Amino acid sequence: MTFDYFYGEQSDMFAFYRIPKILIVSDYFLDLSTNAKLLYGLLLDRVSLSSSNGWFDEQGRVYIIYTISSIMRDMHCAEKKAVRLLQELEKWKLIEKVRQGQGKPSIIYVKNFLLPSEQQFLNCQNNNSR
Repeated sequence: MTFDYFYGEQSDMFAFYRIPKILIVSDYFLDLSTNAKLLYGLLLDRVSLSSSNGWFDEQGRVYIIYTISSIMRDMHCAEKKAVRLLQELEKWKLIEKVRQGQGKPSIIYVKNFLLPSEQQFLNCQNNNSR
């Protein structure tokens, strides 16, 4: 099969998952696996969907429900790998899982990926942020 080139603004007609650039370029996230970074991008996509559907807890935090079977389907992987990737993101404190009880899926809070040094620039009052 031969694929054609993109012409003009054709690339704008596709939907994309967004993986934060900082996860790729920052030395801090150097040891985070590529698959975990991809899963984090999928989780971020779910956050925007949950937000638009009003999935907020009592403290106003957006949460998602993303089952292991859904991760397996989306990442084309086995259960063991899906669990391991979630554990890796938990270890890096990029997500927090809260169990709801037997037979119910866990609630996942996707945490802000910005490091404290980046947050300082975004919250600057002098309009001199990067």
